[in-house]
Amino acid sequence: MDMTIGEKVSYIKGLAEGLALDEATKEGKIIAAMLDVLSDIAENLKEVDEELDDIADVMTDMEESVADLEDIVYDIDDDDDEDDYDDEFEDDLDELYETTCPACSNTIRFDYEQAAAGGMDCPNCGEHLEFELDDDDAE
Repeated sequence: MDMTIGEKVSYIKGLAEGLALDEATKEGKIIAAMLDVLSDIAENLKEVDEELDDIADVMTDMEESVADLEDIVYDIDDDDDEDDYDDEFEDDLDELYETTCPACSNTIRFDYEQAAAGGMDCPNCGEHLEFELDDDDAE
């Protein structure tokens, strides 16, 4: 079993206490000061390790979120494309069509349902417009 740095510093402190170092001597003062510095370093390293663990957790969460966003943005489907036909039909429903009114030259946008209905009145002049979906669109 590997000891942590904090455990190693505690072990060294125990050895120093066992030697009964006299902190009144020059050598005792230096060793006591070095042990205090080692204790501070060990505590700081422990805090840094804890912060790194927290950051690693956040990064993992972010990677999962980015992967989810990529799936949405690039329309990645993990279901072996079994619903391709349904997806294409839904795309048709979301698609907007555009035409120009022959009477007033107004550009009109309309959705699949309006196109499938076969016609509509121009919102600008009231002229009745008729639509016909291609066979590809009707499927």
